[in-house]
Amino acid sequence: MDLASLLGIVICLALVIFGIVAGNGFGVIVNFLDLNSALITFGGAFCSVMASNTMPDFVAGIKSIGLIFKAQSADTPEVIKKIIDLSNVARKEGLLSLEEAAGDLDDAFLKKGILLIVDGTDPELVRGIMETEMISVDERHKKKINFWSDLGAMGPAWGMIGTLVGLVNMLQAMDDPGAIGPAMAVALITTLYGSLLANWICTPTSAKLKVQNEQEMMGKQIVIEGLLSIQAGENPRVIEEKLKSFLEPKEKAAMDAAAGGEADG
Repeated sequence: MDLASLLGIVICLALVIFGIVAGNGFGVIVNFLDLNSALITFGGAFCSVMASNTMPDFVAGIKSIGLIFKAQSADTPEVIKKIIDLSNVARKEGLLSLEEAAGDLDDAFLKKGILLIVDGTDPELVRGIMETEMISVDERHKKKINFWSDLGAMGPAWGMIGTLVGLVNMLQAMDDPGAIGPAMAVALITTLYGSLLANWICTPTSAKLKVQNEQEMMGKQIVIEGLLSIQAGENPRVIEEKLKSFLEPKEKAAMDAAAGGEADG
């Protein structure tokens, strides 16, 4: 599980609640609960996004929030290590030997590339097929990212609509001073709900999905470059240095240190 996402969302909620009850007691929380405001803000925001998507895409978008709590399965240094191991196998035993090695791989994208190489597919065609699949995955991910971006934009907008509704009701009741305060409170609660929806849920979810997508796309790009280098018969050491250029300095240093430790052993 990705603790950063879980802790971030939980702590944000805790801070808001603390700000509400500090010095006032937990009883004041009921002042921030209003069914009509929730229906206008949340109902309006979700239904607007529903109207701009197909139903399957809408349902998939909602479900995608679960992805931010999952730890990334792609370990870039480990992917590079697998490719280097494959390059050593190919260098010693030939490209056809990779077919057997592919059977032990869990990465479907890497396995597909290896089988294309073993089948003698032209390098440019291999790149074209792999990049087409990568682009397709990227587009599917961007649909989910855009879902949360759109919902984050709709939240404050519908919160403002609810505020305007509340203000109209307040102005209608100007002859009753006792009703002005509660009506104004309801009007402001819709703005609060819209801001919470956007900044507590939607924006962090969209940003996290974007980060995860970028990491996955980088991993796939490494696989493509690595496999084409293997197919071209490049030296495993050259391939390793080429693929390490994708890593951040800390990851590269850690990988070099691990390789040095294995060599010493």
